[in-house]
Amino acid sequence: MTAPGRRLPLPDTHAGVRARRMFTIDDLADRLGGYLPQGEIQQVKRAFYYAEQAHDGQRRRSGEAYVTHPLAVANILANMHMDHQSLMAAMLHDVIEDTGVGKEALARQFGAPVAELVDGVSKLTQIAFEDKAVAQAENFQKMVLAMSRDIRVIIVKLADRLHNMRTLGALRPEKKRRIARETLEIYARIASRLGINTIRVELEDLSFHALHPMRAERIKRAVSSARGHRRSTIRQIQNNLQRSLDGEGLPSTVVGRQKHLLSIYRKMRDQRKSFNEIMDVFGFRILTEDVDSCYRILGVVHNLYKPVPGRFKDYIAIPKANGYQSLHTTLFGPGGMPIEVQIRTREMEAMANNGIAAHWLYKAGQTDHPIAEGSRARARSWIKGLLEMQRHAGDSLEFIEHVKNDLFPDDIYVFTPKGDIMELPQGATVIDFAYSVHTDIGNSTIACRIDRHLAPLSTRLESGQTLEIITAPGARPNLSWLNFVATAKARSAIRHALKHQQHTEAVQLGRRLLNKALGEFETSLEELPEGLVPGLLDELGLKNEDALLESIGLGSRVAHVIARRLMDLQHGEAAVRSSLPGSRQHGPIVISGAEGMVIKFARCCHPLPGDPVVGHLSVGKGIVVHRAECRNLGELKDDPEKLFPLEWAKSIDEDFPVALRLEVESRRGLVAELAGVVTDADANIERIGIEERDARLASVNLTLAVRDRVHLARIIKRLRNLSHVERISRLGN
Repeated sequence: MTAPGRRLPLPDTHAGVRARRMFTIDDLADRLGGYLPQGEIQQVKRAFYYAEQAHDGQRRRSGEAYVTHPLAVANILANMHMDHQSLMAAMLHDVIEDTGVGKEALARQFGAPVAELVDGVSKLTQIAFEDKAVAQAENFQKMVLAMSRDIRVIIVKLADRLHNMRTLGALRPEKKRRIARETLEIYARIASRLGINTIRVELEDLSFHALHPMRAERIKRAVSSARGHRRSTIRQIQNNLQRSLDGEGLPSTVVGRQKHLLSIYRKMRDQRKSFNEIMDVFGFRILTEDVDSCYRILGVVHNLYKPVPGRFKDYIAIPKANGYQSLHTTLFGPGGMPIEVQIRTREMEAMANNGIAAHWLYKAGQTDHPIAEGSRARARSWIKGLLEMQRHAGDSLEFIEHVKNDLFPDDIYVFTPKGDIMELPQGATVIDFAYSVHTDIGNSTIACRIDRHLAPLSTRLESGQTLEIITAPGARPNLSWLNFVATAKARSAIRHALKHQQHTEAVQLGRRLLNKALGEFETSLEELPEGLVPGLLDELGLKNEDALLESIGLGSRVAHVIARRLMDLQHGEAAVRSSLPGSRQHGPIVISGAEGMVIKFARCCHPLPGDPVVGHLSVGKGIVVHRAECRNLGELKDDPEKLFPLEWAKSIDEDFPVALRLEVESRRGLVAELAGVVTDADANIERIGIEERDARLASVNLTLAVRDRVHLARIIKRLRNLSHVERISRLGN
């Protein structure tokens, strides 16, 4: 065993400092003397000597003795004033994983609590993450279970990951990127959830350097240059703020607030802002002694510089989920430059930097600035909540269901039937999930089960749910899906599929319309001489026959005009004029209600199977079906090229909306009575509106879903049998 005081190289704790210096266990002991009793410090030193012996002969990739790593992790925790058991676990955290020492041996040497901490950190180390989502439910369970048993496990693990990120230099580039991506997507987010801002910021910037070294270096140089140019302005604003506060007798400290590199990069990328736009915002933090002073300082600051409307947030009255508290305001500074100011107590500053670790940093009696009771209570409450979840959960999946949304509040995590975890943004629906699995799955989705129960496709998902997507061959996306999907992938895939679907349907409809028009000339598209259609396509500047048929189906071109032009090309204009159309008329176009996107039903008259109907060719929409007597057709009735007869198919298996107006006596229970009659007649109410006409009478507007005209007649008959119904009329005549 190495003699006490042996000097071991350790990188400085500041991420930006790469110079190496010698650091010993005695140096650490001196640092711990500021807040730990001597007995506990001796236990930490004993754990170090044990780890040094267990790792004897092992070296890191950099060539250093392996024990330099646990010593560095303990040093990070010492900066956070973590307790002696956490520091001992930091010294021993790789012993179970990398040596022959077992958990039971550690428990005998250092006690069960330390052994449990080391075991928990070892389990976290074994987890293999896959980008943002955890590869399997069991791995995720290990993480949250270890975390909920003792929150110190994850704090030790974060310190371990931080030192590993500081010493990535010896690794291969692809391994660097994998570890950096995992750090950014998992560990930095956990640090954020726990409110440990100092670790989060450094993890993010180190990950950014590893993933995008050139971008990080360029932004770093630009920041350094900008700070040099802005130094006098920053000093002027800082002095103005400090003088105003001192003049009001408010004890406070004004400090400049630095933007970290990844934050700058994300704003440039996501908000499309230039570097100068971001750096032109000056940030300051004002620290004071109590909550009352925070609000008084806010008044002084707003009196000195005019506040920007709508840019004030009170996180003291309403703290963030991780316990963060502060007042945020934005001001118009000298020359109109924006100034962002955060105002908080020193205890809130400790909570902002160390999050839940501040529970140990400001234990009573160990500092002159005990942490605010409210923040400490939130930390205790969060840990207690995790412990209760673990005890009450019926199985691992149920436990994960409760924990995931609490750990990652900006995302939801749902399960496939096989137990794989899928990550989606808040507000995501069943359709978003289906497209996240595969585009073909999304396109063919017809139904779903959430936790084994059928649910609407528009259902907004919650973390922990298990989804089973039901598909059918030939199924197609619905235009209404665009109204509720949340992910860009789903929206893009739906639009692409709908565009393809509309093209196919428009081509089919265009063929039917053109053949109907050609029927007046006793021919059809298939019977035209070869070369005739290509000649017309050249004349019209179209690529192919499908483009011509699509334009007819969408109403951009009139089928009768195209048919006449084809006859002109075939026989000459005189022959076409002398021909007598009608000798071989094609019958009306048959519709079934399921044609898709290029045949729509007019909302003005709500046509039903059994109604005489006509088609109106609407540009860009295709055929709009109206009842023959619809008043909105107007002058179109005299234009056979825009209006043509339609015919219902003999068998239709669909419901159609229809609007009724009822004049009734106003009475209690009216809606329930009407709904009962409609339901008994095997129909559904889609919409209902009531308008009081006077003290006795009311008008009721009903939109029903019915099968056909006969079905509607039966419903109207039943409604007329109600004694208080005076008159019924169908809207749209």
